[in-house]
Amino acid sequence: MLEVWGTYEDMDHRFFVDHPITSAQAILAGSEAHHLQHVLRGSVGDEVILLDGSGHEFVARVTRLARAHVELVVLESRLVDRELPREMVMGVALPKADRQRWLIEKLVELGVARVVPLRTQRSVVHPDQQSLVKLQRSVKEASKQCGRTRLLEVAEIVPLADYLQTTPASASKWIADPAGTSPASIPTGASSYYLAVGPEGGWADDELSLARAAGWHAVSLGARILRIETACLVLAALLGTIYHRGTEDTERASPRKDL
Repeated sequence: MLEVWGTYEDMDHRFFVDHPITSAQAILAGSEAHHLQHVLRGSVGDEVILLDGSGHEFVARVTRLARAHVELVVLESRLVDRELPREMVMGVALPKADRQRWLIEKLVELGVARVVPLRTQRSVVHPDQQSLVKLQRSVKEASKQCGRTRLLEVAEIVPLADYLQTTPASASKWIADPAGTSPASIPTGASSYYLAVGPEGGWADDELSLARAAGWHAVSLGARILRIETACLVLAALLGTIYHRGTEDTERASPRKDL
C-alpha cells in the first residue's frame, strides 16, 4: 500500500499521464495504472506526483481505482525547471539492441533535449517507427527516475548530411572524431549545442569533410577509441557539467490557472 506523503520532497512515485493536465481531474491508464494498482498496491486516498511533460509536477490524490484506469483529483501544481540552460541535441548513429535503450536513459539523466538518429555510410542500425516508440517509453521511465519534467524527444532517423547542414547558425556544433582537437580549445557560450557521434566503424572521410564545410568542430575525446554510447555520454556530461546550475532549479508551487 502506498504511503501518503505530506511534502513534495517525500513523494517519490511519479506517473506520466497520456494527455496534458488542464483540469482538476486526471486519469492514469495503461501500464501506468497497472503499476500503481498492482505493483505498488495503491489505494483510494494515496497521493502521488503526476507528470504530463509540460514542466509541471502535479500532486494528485487517488479517488477511484477502476479495472483499466485510475482516477485522481489534482491538488496542486508546481513548475519545476530541471533543464540545462542551453539546449543540447545529440545526433547519433544508434548502437544495437539494448544498448539503444541504455543510451537513451542516460541522455535523459544528463539533460539532452533531443536525440536524432543518424543514417551514415557505416551505420548498421536504422530504427523504424516501432523502435522509436519503444525508445520514447524509455524516456518516460528515465524521466520519472531522475525527476525530469520535460521529455527528451526522440526524432525520426535522418541522413547525416541533413543533420549537419540544418542546424541553427547560432548553435555550437561538435562532431566526435579521434583526430579532432580537445574540447577545451573550443569556445563555449553558444545559445545551443548540436553534437554528432558516428557508428562503430567511424565516419567516412567525405562525411568529416562535409561536417567541416558546415562549420562543425571536430573534437577528440581522448587517445582511446570509445563505443558509441560512451562517446555520447562523455560529450553530454562535459557540456552538462559546464552549464550545471546545481541547486538553482526553478521550483515553485503555482496553482495552474486552468485547473
